[in-house]
Amino acid sequence: MNESPSLSDPAVVAVELERLRGTVEAGFARADGQLALLVQRSDQTDKQLADHEQRLDALERSRWPIASIGALAAMATGAVALWELTGR
Repeated sequence: MNESPSLSDPAVVAVELERLRGTVEAGFARADGQLALLVQRSDQTDKQLADHEQRLDALERSRWPIASIGALAAMATGAVALWELTGR
């Protein structure tokens, strides 16, 4: 009668532990690869965010003179209109 190997046999236990170790190592390698990809994407997102912040700051700095110029033009127009009304 041919008996199947049992877990009480040290050789069988060693083989099963080695298989389990290989499975765990492969799982960790896969998880490490996925984490590395996430870190790379996070770094790219941080760079894009910093670039957008820089561009937004530049737009905000260049925008404020437009309102001032508009106000000065309106005052100049008002002054010319007032001068026209009182001058003639």
